[in-house]
Amino acid sequence: MNVQDSAAPPCAPTERVQPSPASGEPFQETAADGYRLGGFIWRHGVPDPTRPVVIINAATSVRCRHYSRFAAYLFANGFDVITYDYRGIGESRPASLKGLRASWSDWGALDFEAMLKRAQREFAGQPIDVVGHSFGGCAVGLAASGRSIRRVVTVGAQFAYWRDYAAAHRWRMFGRWHVIMPLLTLLCGYFPGKRLGWLEDTPAGVVRDWSTPTPRYERRPSGQEQHVQNFAAVSAQLLAISISDDPYGTIPAIERLLAYFTGGDRTHWRITPEDIGQKEVGHFAFFRSAYQATLWPIALSWLQTGELPPDTPGRPVPRR
Repeated sequence: MNVQDSAAPPCAPTERVQPSPASGEPFQETAADGYRLGGFIWRHGVPDPTRPVVIINAATSVRCRHYSRFAAYLFANGFDVITYDYRGIGESRPASLKGLRASWSDWGALDFEAMLKRAQREFAGQPIDVVGHSFGGCAVGLAASGRSIRRVVTVGAQFAYWRDYAAAHRWRMFGRWHVIMPLLTLLCGYFPGKRLGWLEDTPAGVVRDWSTPTPRYERRPSGQEQHVQNFAAVSAQLLAISISDDPYGTIPAIERLLAYFTGGDRTHWRITPEDIGQKEVGHFAFFRSAYQATLWPIALSWLQTGELPPDTPGRPVPRR
């Protein structure tokens, strides 16, 4: 798909073509190191300084197109919306992943930061909110401009620390993501996940970060102090949604990440599939349109008001 150059002059509000509900307007944005990122924007025709703009941060190696229906839902409920792919993925993939320098830190500190800068520039004066899925919630705390965010909703957001995986799945997941994935990456120069049906192809540096056996930032290795400070600088109202049958998003995993967001109010909301009349939901299903009537309103309410209605399915997890 062709994408628009970010240097192109914006159209006047009356000249803009409204995005279709399923797609959005393609764009490109340049990160601070010169890398070109691609994504989509759902933009209302007339600017409104009171209208929030939502940036959707994807999970590791999940294309931003996975979130298009959810983006269209937010758009239909009065938000402008930005979706994008991290470097090496989807709309931001180069011809070859071999030799591409990309890490989780790059995805947050460079790629998400570029989207925050674009939102500040293109939607000047509008509140900025973020929805982060899995690693996308971690990315919120890696950007230097995170202090500009008003509200955050995360879904299953954690560091993929293997000891936090659900006990019933831990060793199988460890074998897949911490043994097989890094070995295949070593052989291929990147992780050929698409051929295996294991998410998208993934840069080697991201695989290295994922398969690291220690909890992210807890030992504060040299050079990571700034990341810890950036997490603490986020003052947004944060809702962390976790699903009880998500083997990644266990309570310890969600709480481990939330512990870094010390600068704002944090709410951890735990939902079981039974709470919404389902047998299973897992790690990826939240953003499927089948949950538009049951799960999506939870995120919408938080983005609109910073609160959850009394009849919200699930229950709060007490702060540790």
